[in-house]
Amino acid sequence: MQTARKKGIAAKSLRAGAMDVLRYWQLYAFLLPALAYVIIFHYAPMYGVQIAFKDYNPYRGMMASDWAGMKYFNQFFQSYYFGNIIGNTVRISLMSMVLSFPFPIIFALLLNELKAMRFKRLVQMVSYAPHFISTVVMCGMITLFLSPNSGLINQIVALLGGQKQAFLESSELFPWIYVITGVWQNIGWNSILYVSTLSGVDPTLYEAARIDGASRFQKMIHVDFPSLVPIIVILTIMNFGQLLSVGFEKALLLQNNLNIETSELISTYVYKRGLLDSQFSFSTAVGLFNSVINFSLLLIVNAICRKVSSTSLF
Repeated sequence: MQTARKKGIAAKSLRAGAMDVLRYWQLYAFLLPALAYVIIFHYAPMYGVQIAFKDYNPYRGMMASDWAGMKYFNQFFQSYYFGNIIGNTVRISLMSMVLSFPFPIIFALLLNELKAMRFKRLVQMVSYAPHFISTVVMCGMITLFLSPNSGLINQIVALLGGQKQAFLESSELFPWIYVITGVWQNIGWNSILYVSTLSGVDPTLYEAARIDGASRFQKMIHVDFPSLVPIIVILTIMNFGQLLSVGFEKALLLQNNLNIETSELISTYVYKRGLLDSQFSFSTAVGLFNSVINFSLLLIVNAICRKVSSTSLF
């Protein structure tokens, strides 16, 4: 009886879904390009994950290559560089999260307090601009600014009585250089979600705070910031889902033999072993390990946020 009832409910749901598609087919048609993009470029390539479990030979093809099982995963785990590159990647990623999270929020809160709209738009435009600088150009700028002889930073250090130094040749300073320049480049762009959220805050809340005698700072703490909490939680979950996915372009371009101890990341290691050394199976295994860890962290942090607060991805 219950089985028949469940089948009836499922049939009604399918009919209702089909009617919605027919009724709003124009809206569903708009979704097709995005759906096709996701399927073609995100799901279809998953077929190649099997390379991680095979001795892949480009001449024999994916299906004809010999099965290797967990060979390349074990090779990566037992590698001399395993602990170092995992530590470097996690360190830079956590530093980026810790430093890049508060500054866009603070910037958005301060920007929201500006009343002169022309000046506000100017500040927004200036702060967004660095985000659109290409990685190659950005790394060139960093190299010039940190040049030990003619770099702007060293010139300022010399004027203040300090001693010039080769910043990019220091393995201890590399994570800070990577993170701080990233924060500067993306602070404006990362604040867009916060600015748009603040623009939707109910004006009556500000009016009630003003009647209660709240200062501008108190309004920011008790009205603005609580409205940002849901989006902060969502972005935190998504950032933990990308903990080991630090891009290789910037690290590779700033990397040299003197700072490689802290600049060698999972992404740069995969690039060198996979593309430069043509070890496709090994690099695919490392990339798959990276994705599994990121997905696991996403699920764990999402579950924690769902229990602690009412906000979560799913």
